[in-house]
Amino acid sequence: MKIDPQKPADLSAQIAQAIRDAIVSGQLIVDERLPSEAELADQFQVSRPTVREALKRLAAQSLIRTQRGATGGAFVNRLSFEDAYSQQITTSTLLLSMNTVSFDTACEARYALERACARLSAQRRTADQLATMRAEIFRQAQPGLTDEAFCASDVAFHRALVDGAGNPVLSYQLAGAVEAMQPLMNMITFTARSREEIISLHTQIADGLENGDADVVDESLVKLEKYTRKLAHDVAEQRRKPA
Repeated sequence: MKIDPQKPADLSAQIAQAIRDAIVSGQLIVDERLPSEAELADQFQVSRPTVREALKRLAAQSLIRTQRGATGGAFVNRLSFEDAYSQQITTSTLLLSMNTVSFDTACEARYALERACARLSAQRRTADQLATMRAEIFRQAQPGLTDEAFCASDVAFHRALVDGAGNPVLSYQLAGAVEAMQPLMNMITFTARSREEIISLHTQIADGLENGDADVVDESLVKLEKYTRKLAHDVAEQRRKPA
């Protein structure tokens, strides 16, 4: 593991990247103890506070964990897919907010990805995941539910649909699609949408999953995509009209 002191990048960031690369390449394996702060400082020819900052970066990414005591230190962590969800969501949110991505483009991507889960979810969804979806549909029908709470319920519903595919790689990849794109879509369309229409489509999806009918799930997602796009276009048209 090496760094280049002449590079403008922060030294602690370079050290963190060097250790990260060693973990990814298998040079450092899960549960292996990293050298001490003093040993790392000597290896990289930097101060211990610089090493400490690098370790904090790695811990924030869940790549290492620290233990106290005589046998303690910093150890390579086993990063789970769930641990990485927040990073995926944050990255997706930043990309959508920092770049010019049209509503239709985001909508197309999100539903194409979600529809990829439909057939698997119809085969593999658990009773608990179906119960979660039914509970969210019930919640969405409550008259006093705020727009923010409806949005959160909408995300939870689609998260259960995606997780029903029983594929952790898909769940990870779609974390950004569902939990970054869905709130964005809800924010744009909440003034125009009919909760009854969305609840009806959600119910069709849940019924399809319960009956193992992937075609019904897919068709319902297509209808939901068309409805969502129409809402966005209606909102855009309304905003263009003179006051």
